[in-house]
Amino acid sequence: MKQQPFEQDPNCITLQGNRFQQSILKYIVPAIAGTIFLFSCKTDLEMVDAFADKERIPSITAKNIEIVYTELGQTKLHVIAPETQHFKFTEEPYTEFPKGITVYTFNDSLEVESQLKANFAIYYDEKKLWNAKYNVVAMNKKGEILNTEQLFWDEAKKTIYSNDMVKITTADGVIFGEGFDSDENFDNWVIKKTSGTIYVNDD
Repeated sequence: MKQQPFEQDPNCITLQGNRFQQSILKYIVPAIAGTIFLFSCKTDLEMVDAFADKERIPSITAKNIEIVYTELGQTKLHVIAPETQHFKFTEEPYTEFPKGITVYTFNDSLEVESQLKANFAIYYDEKKLWNAKYNVVAMNKKGEILNTEQLFWDEAKKTIYSNDMVKITTADGVIFGEGFDSDENFDNWVIKKTSGTIYVNDD
């Protein structure tokens, strides 16, 4: 599967880094002018309310973000998002993609290994865990297509998984199930509690 050309939006912010998760925190966060929340609290109750507001309101908001993760000068990951919000003042800091996300992974020949789209996603900074939700569609280099409503990507373990209902369309048929495990490139996968239709070639 050859790499599809990306059209560069003149209003888009493109970032490169040696570690993808650090790109979000060390490049996006300092590079974009954020809002600093200053609270003048007269009572303890007002102070509590102020901190609660800080947890609910993003500390950084960015539009039209593209993140490129490289290893030894070769592109390995390309992330595109219409909007990114970073929540810093929470017990567990996270980055939210409220308007969806598109992710491409590449091999050494710059061919697309896999791609994923979702209508919503969250990245938990400390856990290095992605949570993609709502109309999640993933495709691997063999053209196999995964559809589900929630998919997790564990960067540390290099795995993707779901506990939701899933559908995988292959050249041999359509398989349904509840629960899914795979490597991060969606090459070797297993569906739990399977059901579906397999097409058999008589030839």
